Amino acid sequence: MNETGWRFLNNPMEAWEAMLSDCQNARVSIDLNQYIFDVDGIGKKFLDLFFEKAKHGVRIRLLCDAVGSWNLYNSQYPKKLSEAGIQVMFFNPISPWRLTNFTSWFFRDHKKLLIVDSQIGHTGSLGVKFQMADWRDTNIRFTGPIVKSMEACFVGMWETTVKSKFLDLKDDIVPAPGFWYVTNSPILRPMGSQRHIRDSLIDAIRGARRYIYLTTPYFVPDWGFFRSLRLAARRGVEVILLLPEFSDLRSLDIAASSYFGLAFNAGIKIYRYQKTILHTKTAIIDDEWGSVGSANLDNLSFKFQYEANIVSTNKNFNRELKQQFLDDLQFAKVVSPFEWGKRPWRQKVLELLTWPAHHFM
Repeated sequence: MNETGWRFLNNPMEAWEAMLSDCQNARVSIDLNQYIFDVDGIGKKFLDLFFEKAKHGVRIRLLCDAVGSWNLYNSQYPKKLSEAGIQVMFFNPISPWRLTNFTSWFFRDHKKLLIVDSQIGHTGSLGVKFQMADWRDTNIRFTGPIVKSMEACFVGMWETTVKSKFLDLKDDIVPAPGFWYVTNSPILRPMGSQRHIRDSLIDAIRGARRYIYLTTPYFVPDWGFFRSLRLAARRGVEVILLLPEFSDLRSLDIAASSYFGLAFNAGIKIYRYQKTILHTKTAIIDDEWGSVGSANLDNLSFKFQYEANIVSTNKNFNRELKQQFLDDLQFAKVVSPFEWGKRPWRQKVLELLTWPAHHFM
């Protein structure tokens, strides 16, 4: 198969059902990498299916972040899964004697990735937790050569977890015309992190001529990234940020709003999604460049976490991504710079207080 095929699955229930269906049809292997995997109604559906498929000889590897999947990590399921022949790993566990270790809190595996039989790949922003069932997320089912890059990413993360070291993930190992699976890898040494997602975004923003449409639940970027957006707006590019009215993390909502005044001064437009919790992470620039995946537009994703995004120059893919953005704007309310300037002084103080912590948010 020489061409990459895709299907957007933006309703969480629809996405989970598609993932479960592909796992049910697995004949050789199932590899699942998740930041959040909870032991609830949807999580148990996956686990029960894994037990069933393992009995039929399917090789199953489950890789979860120890913090994001804390409930699974502390349950009886890891032992039961291992006893059933299912390989289970948890990335960077937190334990009482590691609480003062910086890396135990910030270096997380935030990716969302499923590979079935090395032929089908699922990726996006959705975790395995029923609480997310009515959230707005963007998830994609892929076939074709891009799946090999996704599989290579899983293998790299598995090896990193086995070795208990923060290793670089090799970027875009297998060519897939029009598509790349771009990763971020945190590294302790100064200026050493592999910030490929951030850098590719900045490159695309600098080359923008008509528009930049960004969707993210958490907007706390470093100054270099934010400056690239402001410069684009000042040279006449339409820059629109689509953020949630309220996310699941109030502190990050306040931190995000601390950028609004500076954004308005540069001509950036900000919309807030009203329908439900907005959790999708997408970018579309000039119909020529699109991105969707696990990375937020914040310092945690850019610097301190393992992330993975699909980046595309395929015009048909980008056309769908753009239309989804425009559809989401129908459920969003534009933030008026004038009205924003009249917000309560208490809110202004709270925003100001977040600035020293932005580097770690």
